[in-house]
Amino acid sequence: MITEFDTSLPSTRQLQNLIKQAAATEIKLLTGDILTGRVMWQDQYSVCVDDNSQQIIIWKQAIAYFKPLSN
Repeated sequence: MITEFDTSLPSTRQLQNLIKQAAATEIKLLTGDILTGRVMWQDQYSVCVDDNSQQIIIWKQAIAYFKPLSN
């Protein structure tokens, strides 16, 4: 069964705003690792973060939280 990308979810819209703003974002994983970078794109299963010119794809299920960093 294929599930469509649900843009009505607040978390999806928040990530889309971070992508549009190219905002620096902190993402904490369930493993305790913290990544800092810009969210490049998202799909229904994953998020791509540019961390010092290295693109990292993260499964959404592995994310504990994400938050924009203040300037």
